[in-house]
Amino acid sequence: MGQVGRPDLRRLAVRKICLRLGAAMILARGTMTLASTNGVTWADVCAWELVVSADAIPSEQFAAVEFRDHVEEATGYRLPLVAQPSGTNGQICIGPGAAMRACPEGDRGRGFESDDLRILVRDRVIIIDGGRPRGTLYGVYTFLEDELGVRFLTADHTHVPHVDPARVLEPVDRFYHPPLRFRRSYYAEAERDDVFAARLRNHSESMRDPQVGGPPSIRLINHSFGRLLPTAVYGRQHPEYYGFVDGARRIDVGEDWGGAGNQPCLTNPDVLRIVTAEVLGELRDHPHARNVSVSQNDNPYYCRCPACAALDAQHGGPMGSLLTFVNAVAARVGRDNPDVWVGTLAYDYSRQPPRNLRPDPHVQIQLCSSSACILHALASATCPQNADFVRNFADWGRLCDKVTIWNYNVNFADYLLPCPNLRTIEPNIRMEVAGGAQGVMMQGVYNGYGAEFAELRHYVTSRLLWDPALSGDRLIDEFLDLHYGAAAPQIRRFIVFAQDHVAQAGVHHGFAGGAADYGIDAAVARAGLAAFEDALALAGDDAVLRARVEKASVCAYRAALEPVWGRRVPLLIDDAERREMRELAQRFFALCAAHGVTMASEQQSIEAKRARLGWVLGADLGASVLR
Repeated sequence: MGQVGRPDLRRLAVRKICLRLGAAMILARGTMTLASTNGVTWADVCAWELVVSADAIPSEQFAAVEFRDHVEEATGYRLPLVAQPSGTNGQICIGPGAAMRACPEGDRGRGFESDDLRILVRDRVIIIDGGRPRGTLYGVYTFLEDELGVRFLTADHTHVPHVDPARVLEPVDRFYHPPLRFRRSYYAEAERDDVFAARLRNHSESMRDPQVGGPPSIRLINHSFGRLLPTAVYGRQHPEYYGFVDGARRIDVGEDWGGAGNQPCLTNPDVLRIVTAEVLGELRDHPHARNVSVSQNDNPYYCRCPACAALDAQHGGPMGSLLTFVNAVAARVGRDNPDVWVGTLAYDYSRQPPRNLRPDPHVQIQLCSSSACILHALASATCPQNADFVRNFADWGRLCDKVTIWNYNVNFADYLLPCPNLRTIEPNIRMEVAGGAQGVMMQGVYNGYGAEFAELRHYVTSRLLWDPALSGDRLIDEFLDLHYGAAAPQIRRFIVFAQDHVAQAGVHHGFAGGAADYGIDAAVARAGLAAFEDALALAGDDAVLRARVEKASVCAYRAALEPVWGRRVPLLIDDAERREMRELAQRFFALCAAHGVTMASEQQSIEAKRARLGWVLGADLGASVLR
């Protein structure tokens, strides 16, 4: 119980977020009106011309190809793709251009933001238009989902249902402005395929292909001081550039992507000069970019020199010196780049907003949920571990209109262990949109394929980032039914069991833990093995379906291996138990090999884990094959 007389700040913040949810969802859903005309059949539409102007950009040309190919798969009719309509039939206009402007109401949508879209169906015309570089492409994908029932499930599985030619396409006039300017579901499955990322409207930083719009303009804010002020370049000659900690400047440290050994001295004027010059150079090299990172390295060694410490004391914590520095960089960047955000992380020691200090108008705050419990929704009234994050989010929202979120939905310590938190994805994204977030990155398994239900997680997350008004439960069911077919009920049975089990256990834990931390015990392992055995039986002789079920079953075998998983010395167990664990391990590693599972955790590969577990069990686990 809280202290009598003190306001519950967390409840106040959640109440504010809930009040804003309705307005945010109205904006997210866009507008839809029925045009004053009768519908047309798909047989009619398939006799029309598909028009994309000769001067269309690559993503608009690709949008027309995606429209043509998916409509052909659904209907059996291949639309003629032309640059100029003949005028003898109806037409489907894709993207801006002369043909679009000649269409009735074809010029109504100009002034789009980059991801905005408009879909118009009326009389003898379909118009799909949008902002550049991706709005028109997103319009095509939205049309395919809404009007044809297409579902982009995985990189190699797109569900395209058959469409009866007599089916009526009703008149529509829809504008959609996505509520998030930056959307990233950070899974390796999305990063490996630009087209798949675009189909689920993800701003993957691996994107380079102009046909999907090229690199996103808003990028993830990540640790950057390590490359902006590398110790290897400046450390020996200028130790004063680096943080003063425990009576010394930290310069004799190893370098890695996050500059893991130190932080800059943020009150040193030369540091400000060097970092500002680096940032301006980066923007010259990447003219499409609309944000740039000026952010702490991934370690706790912020500078405690007298000048930095004084700023931190004045503003109530280490964000004082950090934000003062970032504000100075942003003020200089903004003079020549008024549309660019200078982003910094609010992460670990810098997560608390400062006192008596506001971000410059060009500053972006990327707030990280690094200390939050991943097993419960961030705004859950039953999870005390998440109260600070909710409060921080509300407080930053009062200071800055450019808050983006780094959400964790991953167990870094064990990628393959069941992580029963699928139910948190929808409420977390909705809360963040309603609270005014400009972007959300959902941290998943970014450096390895085949993690626990990674494809399901990526699908649900991506759809909700695009449209937070969707139902998370329905998206989960949709993926299971379409991807696993006859085996879906058994896989759903296991997911529900694991989710309910952890809810009853009442545990709270962050983004790195073992089985007990997440409520995973022998009961979950037994339920998983039984469910997947039944699912494989239902898959029958369907090789594709069996492969999908086998890939999903890796998490159940990982749970069953818990008695030996973390062991570092050979086991003193009886022969029957050793034989059981060996058989489970053989099956587990065979599944990993067959389905491209590469990492056991963020830091350990499957091959390293195979070697360790083989030594513990006194068995060669490298020759196993699926039977």
